[in-house]
Amino acid sequence: MNIPQIRLQSIFAQIGIHTNHAKVQIDQEPAELSIQQPKADINIEIKRSRLTIDQSEARADMDLKSIGRRIEEAAQLGKSSWLEGITRRIREGEQLMKIENGGNPIAEISKHNSREYNPPVNIKFIPSAGSVKINYEPAKVNIDVKPNKPLIEVVVNKPNIEYTPGNVDISLEKRNELKIDFETALKEV
Repeated sequence: MNIPQIRLQSIFAQIGIHTNHAKVQIDQEPAELSIQQPKADINIEIKRSRLTIDQSEARADMDLKSIGRRIEEAAQLGKSSWLEGITRRIREGEQLMKIENGGNPIAEISKHNSREYNPPVNIKFIPSAGSVKINYEPAKVNIDVKPNKPLIEVVVNKPNIEYTPGNVDISLEKRNELKIDFETALKEV
């Protein structure tokens, strides 16, 4: 009996894929920066020190007085002598007014007025201690500082971006095939 035979031979299709990758190139230039620092404002005020030395008393102790002081002392001495003279004359006048009360007022007044003046004997240090007066005022310094803020300017540069898109190429490398063969074969039984 003859049995026909069918032979199938198939070839699969082959797909070819070729990829071109995307390319990105980024260039970033640095930012432009400008910084300026203004100087601080400084104000300095100085009150100078002051030293005063008053040696007029020391000079007066050595009899080196100014003319004004000599005039003032002479006027004071004249005034006090004048007041003492007035007081003495009043006292003597009162004693003479009461002459009837007894005693010898004229002799007493004469005796009192004829006494010699004996100045006291004493040691005097010239110039006297503490006669030179010293006064010192220290200097005063006032410092005022006003800082100024820095001036900062920034220019930002945009980045340069170059982009090349990628692509995919798909192609059919081999087509699919199907071969069919019929054969009749004799077979003996």
